[in-house]
Amino acid sequence: MTTPSVEARIEHVNITVTDPKATAEVLKRLFGWEIRWQGEAKDNGFTVHVGSDSHYLALYTPAKPLTGPAERYIKRGALNHVGLVVSDIAAAETAVRDAGYEPHSHAEYEPGKRFYFDGDDGVEYELVSYTN
Repeated sequence: MTTPSVEARIEHVNITVTDPKATAEVLKRLFGWEIRWQGEAKDNGFTVHVGSDSHYLALYTPAKPLTGPAERYIKRGALNHVGLVVSDIAAAETAVRDAGYEPHSHAEYEPGKRFYFDGDDGVEYELVSYTN
């Protein structure tokens, strides 16, 4: 197998949510992110880009009401979780609890510590720290 000549990194992930503005506010409080852009999007929907200068989550809602539960781990192409690196896992867990979410599935194995929490709209987040 040859090594690709193009290096890639994730710039953003686009997630469908019920209320992009509300979800963006939660992520701003938890991670110190900022809204990079917001406005009309595909098929008369609405999107909020929230994150840092180098990466973000695009939070999209369609013009039509969302239906059905979010399916992960069992549906081909499903978003299973969003993994985020944090500088302080204990502080992140406190912030998650303070925001009203319940951390679960704690683990510590190479190369770091991690836990998960289920955010709004069935989106699961994995927070991992490689420093503590």
